[in-house]
This record gives sequence, C-alpha cells and structure tokens, in this order.
Amino acid sequence: MGPVRRFIFCSFAIILCLPAFAQQQTDINRYTLFTGFDYLISPARDLTERGFEGDFGITVRPWLGLGGDFSAMGDGIISGSGAINGGETVFAPILKPYVNPNSINVPFKSTTYTFAVGPQFYLRKWKQVTFLVRPGFGGIHESADIAFPVQLAYLFQQLGIPAPKSNQSDTQWFIGVGGGFDLNFSKHVAWRVATDYVNTHLFSDLLVNRQNYWRFSTGPTFRWGHLK
Repeated sequence: MGPVRRFIFCSFAIILCLPAFAQQQTDINRYTLFTGFDYLISPARDLTERGFEGDFGITVRPWLGLGGDFSAMGDGIISGSGAINGGETVFAPILKPYVNPNSINVPFKSTTYTFAVGPQFYLRKWKQVTFLVRPGFGGIHESADIAFPVQLAYLFQQLGIPAPKSNQSDTQWFIGVGGGFDLNFSKHVAWRVATDYVNTHLFSDLLVNRQNYWRFSTGPTFRWGHLK
C-alpha cells in the first residue's frame, strides 16, 4: 500500500471512530512540539526521500496556533533518489534531431531541506482526536548528484553545448498547504499523522516544468503549558 493510500485509510478509520470520542476538548496546552519520520515524493522525477521533521507551535486561541517546521530528507539522512527524463529538460529541443529525449532517463541522488512558518487551524470537537489544517510560507533547498551518461556528455561536446554540472543545488520559496490529525493519548502526548503539498520550480536552468512535492509525516507530539 502506497503512502497516499495509507494516509487516506488512516484518516477514514479515524472519521469512522469519531462518534466514540464525542467529547469536546477544554483543557488546551499552549506549546506543541512534533518530531517524526518524513516521506517525501516528487512524482515527475520519481523522487523518493526519507528523513526527519521537527515542528514547534504556540497556541494563541483554541482554534489557532502559530509556528514553524523544519525537515531534512535524502541521501545524507536516510536515502533519496530519482530520475530525470530528458524530454522535460531545457535541452530537449536541441537533442531531438539526434536522439529521442524521452528515451533518456538520468538517475540522481539528492538531499532536500524544507522550512516553513505560518498559522495552524485546529478542530477540537472530539477529545481523543484533533484535526489540523496549515497553510505555510517557506523555502525548499535541494542538492543533487546527477549521473549523466558518458554518451550524453559526448553528444553535448559534439554540439558545442556546455554540459550541465553533475552536482547542483537550488533554493526556492513556496506557499504550501497541509493538514492531518493528532491522536490524543493524554493531555501532554499525542501521535500525529499529516501530509503537506508544495508546488515549486527547482533547477529551472535544467528542468522545464514545475515540480509537485508531497510530504507525509508521522510521529509523537508533546504539549505543555496552559492556554489561559
């Protein structure tokens, strides 16, 4: 079962159980710290990365929190790899008379960091589960080691085109959106399942299309303090 299906299945299971938790939350903590496992995918490049996320928030109203998160994923953390299709690069029109760009798939390994800040909106209708939605403004940084085939480098040389660097990095700003839920074990401890979506354009000097990123995260949430 893929990560998207697992997330949908877990969310559906929680919704089915809600009638058993029909008691609204009243005793709310001010501070929240989430630490967990991350799974990042970018479908267009067959990119998958795994890593770590940390999120800190301050609750200012029962329905509103402010905070930010940081995540680190990729080859240097656990693993991250994908493939670049030649038909989606800026070199496709140049290569087309000599080779089918869509037949070229160049593997790469990468490390990705994201950071974001923004509000987090809570739905606290049930005592044992808290739903959350979060728009966010942040940045994404990716470093990639691209394994260009020798034949491609030779073709660039024959055409008099500077070959792209095999080691590249880029940083872009984004506005993303996400959501999920906390399973509340106690006043101070919960287990979070969340997903976030970002659309951005990394490596615009190499890739023509923008990229969609989906990040799935799960792990413990710790709370303390009291909201007056």
